[in-house]
Amino acid sequence: MVWPTSGTPQRRGHRRIQGEPARLGHHIAHSTVWRIPHDAGIDPVPRRTGPTWREFLTAQAESIIAADFLHLDTVLGRRLYALVFLEYGTRRLHTTGATAHPTQAWTTQQARNLAADLGTRTEPLRFLLRDHDGKYGRTFDTVFQADDLHVIKSAPQAPRANSHRERVIGTLRHEPLDHVLILGETHARQVLKTYEDHYHRHRPHQARDQLPPEDRQHPAAVHDLDTRRLLRTRILGGLVNEYRHAS
Repeated sequence: MVWPTSGTPQRRGHRRIQGEPARLGHHIAHSTVWRIPHDAGIDPVPRRTGPTWREFLTAQAESIIAADFLHLDTVLGRRLYALVFLEYGTRRLHTTGATAHPTQAWTTQQARNLAADLGTRTEPLRFLLRDHDGKYGRTFDTVFQADDLHVIKSAPQAPRANSHRERVIGTLRHEPLDHVLILGETHARQVLKTYEDHYHRHRPHQARDQLPPEDRQHPAAVHDLDTRRLLRTRILGGLVNEYRHAS
């Protein structure tokens, strides 16, 4: 018997196969259509449902890096844009620059700068996640595709599709940027890089058992608090504080 379909029975459910002869005027019961491949030892069509988007992000966290734009306003009302990358697995943050004119050429150059900074650290990464913003462009994608990363575009107007990225953008707003008067592009880059350093070395992350991205284990427990002096380091003029025991 020749199946009147363009694919094999393994790729078509019996209801789909039943529809083809029906369009030719041959009305066959779907149970009969099911029995023919079954008697021939052909398994049913596999389930087409895959993992949910959240399950995909969780399973592939170590291989995903996401990109997004952050906008901020200077003290004189000038709007600036910063390009932010987040590695899902390690929670490492990369703020590659700030500009008032985020053209496709500028965005592509930031991608090249990031790829050069990451070096061999791009090897475990397999996916770049971004939205449909026109500031990216084809050449931006090509930079990452050259390192064998697959570019995945999140659904339009669906911020929850990239919740990790949205949270880190919120962190950058709530912790440093909402409390600093930005003077210009140079000052914006300085503030972002200073906070990025704090974010990597000191800021705890719930997803990493309260460890910052650059730490792999917690320090040994301190039981004699009276003999250990606590030191405070002021970041961004005291906007953020880091605490550690004196050596």
